Amino acid sequence: MIGKGSGFGKVILFGEHFAVYGLPAIASAICDQTTATIETAERYELVDDRPATEGYKTKKKDEMKSSMKLLLDFMKIGVGKTPVKITLSGDLFCTSGIGASAAMATSVARAFSEYLGLGLDDDRINRISYEGEKGSAGTPSGIDNTCATFGGLLWFVKNLEGGENTIEHIRIREPIGIVLGNTGLSSVTSEVVADVRKAKEADPEKYKKLFEEYTTLVKDARHALENHDLERLGTLMDENHRLLQQMGVSCGEAEEIIRIAKQNGALGAKITGTGRGGYVITLTPGKGLQEKVAKAIESQGFRTLSTTIGL
Repeated sequence: MIGKGSGFGKVILFGEHFAVYGLPAIASAICDQTTATIETAERYELVDDRPATEGYKTKKKDEMKSSMKLLLDFMKIGVGKTPVKITLSGDLFCTSGIGASAAMATSVARAFSEYLGLGLDDDRINRISYEGEKGSAGTPSGIDNTCATFGGLLWFVKNLEGGENTIEHIRIREPIGIVLGNTGLSSVTSEVVADVRKAKEADPEKYKKLFEEYTTLVKDARHALENHDLERLGTLMDENHRLLQQMGVSCGEAEEIIRIAKQNGALGAKITGTGRGGYVITLTPGKGLQEKVAKAIESQGFRTLSTTIGL
């Protein structure tokens, strides 16, 4: 008996860290996915064959172990009594900021659903994936697991009272080309989220102003997407990155990738996801611009991923 499942990677266009506090975020799944295969075995085994940034799997080992335990406990699956072999693979190149842990959780949940004949719908898969995300993010926003499960371009607002989150699909004229630049660094999501929380508690007035500025910005960004105003969208991405800089979640490698991308015509650029490593997202509509920016980033020794948002 074999069960298979998959989960999308994601990028956050707007809302890193802000979404944790109930502010709107805009995120998009990308076509790259993590795949999980589950088969009967004599003992429990987890094989991680996902492509990843050097050191990513080692740094994320404890997070992954915690995520898997939370997921299995939530699904009430005892792999000690009914051992299985779980193999992770796929074409999603794992690093911070790409939603790799949520893609993993979603793929495993779907694989178990097929393996055990549970017939779980996407809403239930999303709930399970969120539980798994707690092992990585501590207090997840819910964005990553939602993108991993449903795909598409999403407007997301976390319900801080514990009720249903607001999830709206954003319709755009056509997919938009982006280039993701990999800093080559991995960060621990829960640590970065905790650092931001401490900084907010230490200087509430500063963060009140940041939150107000961001709230206006993200609403403007949704309009720009829906109207296909890519110049404005790029400007707003730059502004969002400036706010994230003030929150202390950028890094030297990310700033270098942003500089290169902007010098080569990218309409906007910012970190995506946790920060302090992971990916930078650059807005590069049109194949020619996408290729130019990717080549320029790669020439400085960084890996890139060229894809689209608005699947």
